Amino acid sequence: MKRRKTAAFALVSMMALSMTACGSGTGENAKDNTKETKNEAAATVGKKDASEKLVVWTLADDLKQFAERYCENNPDVQIETVTIAPADYPTKIQTAMRGKQTTPDIIVGEPQMLEDMYEAGYFEDLDQEPYNAQDYADKIVDYVWDVGKDSDGVQRAISYQITPCGVFYRRDIAQKVFGTDDPEEMGKLFQDYDTILSTGEKLRDAGYKIFASDMEMTYFSGDSAWVEDGKLKIDQARMDYLDSCVKLYQNDMTAYVAQWSTTWYQAMGGSVPVIDKETNVWDETEMEEAAENGKTTEIFAYGLPAWGVVTMRDHVGSLSGKWGVCAGPAYGFSGGTYIGISAFSENKELAWDFLKFCTLTEETLDWWIEASQGDVVSYLPCLEKHKEDENTVYGGEKLYQFFLKQAEGIDYSKVTKYDKKINDAWAAAIDAIKTGERSKEDAINEFYDVIASTYPEIDIER
Repeated sequence: MKRRKTAAFALVSMMALSMTACGSGTGENAKDNTKETKNEAAATVGKKDASEKLVVWTLADDLKQFAERYCENNPDVQIETVTIAPADYPTKIQTAMRGKQTTPDIIVGEPQMLEDMYEAGYFEDLDQEPYNAQDYADKIVDYVWDVGKDSDGVQRAISYQITPCGVFYRRDIAQKVFGTDDPEEMGKLFQDYDTILSTGEKLRDAGYKIFASDMEMTYFSGDSAWVEDGKLKIDQARMDYLDSCVKLYQNDMTAYVAQWSTTWYQAMGGSVPVIDKETNVWDETEMEEAAENGKTTEIFAYGLPAWGVVTMRDHVGSLSGKWGVCAGPAYGFSGGTYIGISAFSENKELAWDFLKFCTLTEETLDWWIEASQGDVVSYLPCLEKHKEDENTVYGGEKLYQFFLKQAEGIDYSKVTKYDKKINDAWAAAIDAIKTGERSKEDAINEFYDVIASTYPEIDIER
């Protein structure tokens, strides 16, 4: 593979499977996010006697920083920003919206949950007066604008960030093994799954591991939507991805480290203990015992969305400057905080002003680029302004240019509300095959069974 309406609101199930809150500070995984948001956390900024008050409910702490900045410029406004743990958000938002509570004024969602939120009528129509959101359509990256539309093409939400995916690789290892660290050349090593396996073999033979886990390419898998015209579809790209995961695992090309584990993060900054397939990376004692053998290895690459720029930056340590970013086998994206106005808010004019401030104000987005130290904004004038910026952590690479190019290739029509649970079931099938627990045929049949029981409305052809 080369580059290339429901009456019932299903948010609870969608959120239960979407445990990520993707902002510049929390764009990792629930195992990392919930450390920061495991309890509901409210922050109030602005004067106590402010004449106006806005209430924001969010999944990521980014909006607390935006609120502080907004109140600095609007001293007569007080903003209460409540960061809610992903596991608790669906119940909170559903209870508030069904009860037609007048607060929160601002609500958010991530792409995979937005369709249900739109259909449930929770978001204000931003195309109507006085918002006229379509006047700003040419200012935002296309796919982000599309994500913010409901099935009738009405704008309901806007995000301040883009989250296309890339392959983060070690420049120093690339020089040693491949004789170059050029991002264009590195992209060729990840252009399809057969090539990735060949790249993995060369790295293994040189004493390195291509990935920490065998799931690093998950953000790139699939050339088409999982569900098309009500039918489940497994395209060739998904089968190629499955086969590559199995071969990476069975042929000792990865470090057998689970994504989001402590060791997974540690590998961003250098060597990690060599472990076997049976080691439980979530068990501290087992990992300590594994480290006692003295054998270590180093990881060549990670597959991450644009928020990985910040994640990696915070973990690379002395390897700062020795990382680069290149294209993967397909275009992909994951996460992003989409901001909208609650349909039941009584402060919609103020809420719109705040929404515009966060997503459509050049001065704000220029500030956010500096404040976040790496978040990739969706506002095109800012991306154009910063396209020549060099990121020293990544060897001086111009990452705003890179991620904008990747964003241009994203096809949002491939995204469905079913994706997360289907992806989880597909990952479970891969795990069963690679470990020998199931044959490929049996694992895929079990995958079909899971989807049939989870989504009986989907037509499955076995």
